[in-house]
Amino acid sequence: EMSFQSVNPADGNTLGEFDAFPDAELEAALAAAADAAPRWRQRDVAERAKLMRQAAVVLRQRAEELARLMTLEMGKPIGEARAEIEKCAWVCEYYAAGGAGFLVDEPVESDAGRSLVAWQPLGTVLAVMPWNFPFWQVFRFAAPALVAGNTGLLKHASNVPQCALAIESIFDDAGFPAGVFRTLMIESSRVAAVIGDPRVHAVTLTGSEPAGRQVAATAGSHIKKSVLELGGSDPFIVLEDADLELAVGQAVTSRFLNTGQSCIAAKRFIVLAAIADDFVQCFRQAVEALKYGDPLDPANQLGPMARLDLRDELHRQVEESISQGAVAVTGCGIVPGPGAFYPPSIIDHVVPGVRAWSEELFGPVASIIRVQDEAEAVRVANDSEFGLGGSVWTRDSARGERVARQLECGCAFVNGLVKSDPRLPFGGVKNSGYGRELSRLGMREFLNAKTIWIR
Repeated sequence: EMSFQSVNPADGNTLGEFDAFPDAELEAALAAAADAAPRWRQRDVAERAKLMRQAAVVLRQRAEELARLMTLEMGKPIGEARAEIEKCAWVCEYYAAGGAGFLVDEPVESDAGRSLVAWQPLGTVLAVMPWNFPFWQVFRFAAPALVAGNTGLLKHASNVPQCALAIESIFDDAGFPAGVFRTLMIESSRVAAVIGDPRVHAVTLTGSEPAGRQVAATAGSHIKKSVLELGGSDPFIVLEDADLELAVGQAVTSRFLNTGQSCIAAKRFIVLAAIADDFVQCFRQAVEALKYGDPLDPANQLGPMARLDLRDELHRQVEESISQGAVAVTGCGIVPGPGAFYPPSIIDHVVPGVRAWSEELFGPVASIIRVQDEAEAVRVANDSEFGLGGSVWTRDSARGERVARQLECGCAFVNGLVKSDPRLPFGGVKNSGYGRELSRLGMREFLNAKTIWIR
């Protein structure tokens, strides 16, 4: 039997070990979801919404314990962990309040006496989720899916088993019927069989591009709906008329939040040559002022990376980028001592042929790319296989909007850092995936838009 290790990345100590489900237990969980599905979908949406509101209550009641668990298990700075739990409560409340409205029949004029679109749940949705926002990623799928009348199965990342079990307990404590939400303690190798199971109707994945390709191929071969939210290499375009102080302050947050481990972190800082020296100098000062260390200490803005292997891979990308001509501005060296720490780092003069130009750096490293004008900035921003988010910094908001509209991405922000918000659709294009989470669209991904025609 395989087991999942929970390891504290700040010191390398093992927190616990959790056995993978034997086949019989996986079968029981699938049967429970299938058994719960018809009764759950038939309940009035107001009842489902009331339970989701209760999930928000439970999240807030247990906020400190859950935040601490997240910090110990994947190294998130404690202040950010508390904010993540609050955001989960928000998304529960958002769909509890608005979900019924998203499910209202839409009348359509046709040759019928009456015709309409009815929005009906697909059934059971499997979510394959990552470790970087171990609560938020799950709740942003579960809140709309469950309020809509679907049941949910969670296959979480193998390094956050305690978070995975805690999430199931939140729904249990909130009073959801047995089987409506289950955590599956299974290895990645068993995901394909679950996707293929006739009791599963759709799959949503947030994770790496290779994982996305596998899940999409498996779902496609079984003709099942999939939503993919994959990597990003988001451009942060600083035009020459940007408010430098604002841009630098937000650049620091956007790159180093969650110790740089976010798919929508700014990763490529595309700066117009006219202000590049000033921007890099100010950015460097701000980055060198950041404190990193024990993530349970609120004084530290960065914690360790989530795993040692991820830290070592990031350092290889940085070292190779430097050997290919990029220039180390600050950081860029492994910190001696225990834990998966990497200092907040900047590399400048990133050009084509450098790894940091084409690859996602999933950790606390900012890449600076210098360009001559706005047109080149847009061209460089779009010269990426990814298309998740992007931001534009300029004092001219009309200009900012013009540039934002040209970016090949799912979310473009002007003078603000790219973030997810329950009210706004979230997702990408190109190799960042397809489909949308959050907002009305996020709920509708796992609904059947059924036409009903009546003479």
